[in-house]
Amino acid sequence: MSAARIKGLLIVGGLLSAVLALLAWTQTWVVAHVEGIPIDIDGAAAAPALSALALAGLALGGALAIAGPAFRLVLGVLEVLLGVSVVIASSAAIADPAAAAIADVTKLTGVAGDSAVLALISDAAITLWPWVGVASGVLFAAAGLGVLLSSRRWPGPGRKYQAVRLEHADGAPLSAKDAAIDNWDELSRGSDPTDQQ
Repeated sequence: MSAARIKGLLIVGGLLSAVLALLAWTQTWVVAHVEGIPIDIDGAAAAPALSALALAGLALGGALAIAGPAFRLVLGVLEVLLGVSVVIASSAAIADPAAAAIADVTKLTGVAGDSAVLALISDAAITLWPWVGVASGVLFAAAGLGVLLSSRRWPGPGRKYQAVRLEHADGAPLSAKDAAIDNWDELSRGSDPTDQQ
């Protein structure tokens, strides 16, 4: 498989993992029973950090598409860390579904205090969506590992992302008009062409 194809698959895989985490975040994660009444707890309440992690993953995928070789390694490490964070955030609801329901039950009942709210919850069952969150985190981390292992072989960013400096092909000095254009380009790059050092 070519390096360009591997690059594309890993970037798309990371983006799809982030989208999957966002989808899971919007669904019902826990069904808690309070005095016999079922209350649906969505991912926003059960794993509030998941949306921020998924959005960071989407931004990371865009940056990875145009990053240079050294920056790809940094982004690969970040992608692994984001994946691990998604797994941790999702696993918390799986490990203790009643605790994941505390915030919503407090809003609905007005009862404050973790122990008092937990006493109201007679049963709390998880749905499939926390497991989908865990799976998205695992895929995310796997894509990050793939980036770390293969990014040195990826093709470089396209020419459209590189700075352009105008000069004559024969090396002749620029005319006054060309120099003025080049001065504007220097300003665009953040340099002051009038600053003589």
